[in-house]
Parts: sequence; C-alpha cells; structure tokens
Amino acid sequence: MSIGTGIAVYLVLWWTVLFAVLPWGVRVPDKAAPGHAESAPERPRLLLKAAVTTVLAAVLWLVVEWLATTDLISFRGP
Repeated sequence: MSIGTGIAVYLVLWWTVLFAVLPWGVRVPDKAAPGHAESAPERPRLLLKAAVTTVLAAVLWLVVEWLATTDLISFRGP
C-alpha cells in the first residue's frame, strides 16, 4: 500500500470509527438549561472520544495493511 493510499484508508477508518464512538456514554440532562436543546449531552467528552477513535482506527488500519501486504485478500484484479 502506498503512503497516499495508507493515509486515505486511515482517514476513512478514523471518521467511520468516530461516528461509532460518539454515542458512547452520552447522558441527557433531566432538565435542559434555557436556550439549550433537550437532547444535548451533559458532558460530551470529545477529547477522550477522539483519542479512543485514533487508537481504534490505528489498530484497524494495521489489520487492513496486514491483509493487503500478505495477499490473504487480494485487492488486485484477476
């Protein structure tokens, strides 16, 4: 896998994992403050979720890289 392809695959994995991680641990307040949406989370903890996303995407990228380099799954035509 070339460097450009590797970066593109990592970015796609990162955004996909981010959308999977965002709902983890979300708690909606019992009473919303005036001017806030009732569905807004109390503590979104975005930095923690970004760190978890980065680690999980890196692990998944390593799996994809391993699959691509070992030719266990061929990404090339016949």
